[in-house]
Amino acid sequence: MTGRPRKRSTFLPPLPRPVRAAALAAGALAVCAALTAGCGIVPGTAGGADDGPIKVMTWAPQNTDATNKPGMPAMAVAYAKWINANGGVHGRRLDVLTCNDHNSSVGAARCARRAVTEGAVAVVGSYSQFGDSFLAPLEGAGIPYIGGYGVTNDEFTGAMSYPVNGGQPALLAGLGKALAGTCGPVSLIRPDSIAGDALPPMLDSGLKQGGHADAGDQLAAENSTQYDDQSERALRFATTGTTRQGCVVPALGDRTDTFMDSFRRARDDFPKVRTATVLGSVDQTVINATGGAEGPYEGAYITAWYPVASDPRWDPMKKVISKEAFGDNRIDPADAGVQTTWIAYTVLMAALDKIAEGEVGPDTVRHTLDHGLKVSTGGLTPTLHWPDRTVLAAVGFPRLVNADVTLQVVRDGRLVAAKGGQGGPDGVTDMTRTLETADVD
Repeated sequence: MTGRPRKRSTFLPPLPRPVRAAALAAGALAVCAALTAGCGIVPGTAGGADDGPIKVMTWAPQNTDATNKPGMPAMAVAYAKWINANGGVHGRRLDVLTCNDHNSSVGAARCARRAVTEGAVAVVGSYSQFGDSFLAPLEGAGIPYIGGYGVTNDEFTGAMSYPVNGGQPALLAGLGKALAGTCGPVSLIRPDSIAGDALPPMLDSGLKQGGHADAGDQLAAENSTQYDDQSERALRFATTGTTRQGCVVPALGDRTDTFMDSFRRARDDFPKVRTATVLGSVDQTVINATGGAEGPYEGAYITAWYPVASDPRWDPMKKVISKEAFGDNRIDPADAGVQTTWIAYTVLMAALDKIAEGEVGPDTVRHTLDHGLKVSTGGLTPTLHWPDRTVLAAVGFPRLVNADVTLQVVRDGRLVAAKGGQGGPDGVTDMTRTLETADVD
């Protein structure tokens, strides 16, 4: 559902060390009530029966010719350094294992097997396109997958997956709703694949809610090195027979940049159109790499899962990055992968706090997540919890618990909140009801 090849299916500032148990308990409780996101990191508490390190894993592709997310494991390591510098998890060290899945199914399976053999209690805040390769080994060992990037269908169907965002379904529905009131014809360019077939119903669900006609469905080969023909067809559809400015929406995953190269050459021969896409096809890392304010995405609408990076709710994360990863240019606080890893570790720490000094293992982490744990992320997401069955199970997303999206725009090379965007005062829109109406076969 991402348009990639066969993808099936804050933080508290450092806490002072208390000198008395009573003061510790009262202080931790007050901090949790105020900010919640750091709960469970209680410096100086006694360890449980097993005082060894708690191991988790974070993986992502790095140094490949396609999508790279080095900021995600780097953020995980910085997080663990911060935790350990402040007393660990109930006195125990948090060890983060990192793995490079190399954007391959073999690599993803290898990372999952390593998580099993090295005793990880969870895989946290990770990115891989190959859910059908990594989830089976994890499920066989009972290891929960917390806060994946949302790039595969499996993350919203697997019983041991605990997603923190709405993935591509929420983003496309939100984009359709945002474009319905401003665009003439909308042209969607997506892969000619099983994964690509899932995209039009999501975009159309948002368009329909705004009283707009369905998007023109333009198919493209997912391994093409140029999209000249597709660019011209998309532009012709978006500019024919209308007095309203049309919109072109490329959703080609890793190939979106390739499409935009062709589109940039073709657009001068047609009336002006607006471009729009979703996080995952484009994020701040891609915008930076393609020229920033001088690149092809300037002015484009992009739907995202979280508030913009300038929102003060990200300040705790930024403080940790500054303290524990100063100068590490792999970690961009505006990158959705880094943000997802931060939120995923917030979930992990909430679960470990609930377990407290009890036995920590894959089973206990999973049991805690499955039995009513509710996690606040300081307003970055709604309160997260994972019931047995969600309201979106009927449309094929039984694990999708957060359908919030924000509307952003690329301005001066940076993703910022779109003025007059959809949603409430904070610019957030819950797409659950829209997704419930999606025409999914």
